[in-house]
Amino acid sequence: MARVTFDSVFITHPDGSLEPRQPIRVGGVTLGPGVKFGRGVSFGGIDFSQFAGRDFEVETDNNVLVVKGIYGE
Repeated sequence: MARVTFDSVFITHPDGSLEPRQPIRVGGVTLGPGVKFGRGVSFGGIDFSQFAGRDFEVETDNNVLVVKGIYGE
């Protein structure tokens, strides 16, 4: 597993929406580039906008970044 930054996983657009830089999986849900979402939208039970600036614990499975955990502040 590896520790990566929020900004290495997501693009933050000027309107505040987020977009994965590569395919990611969390809680059985997979999403990839081109999927934009905003505050209050949850994937796998997680609203990623609440974790901007934090690091993630990830592993790679067939070129998909699997989010295993989120580090505290």
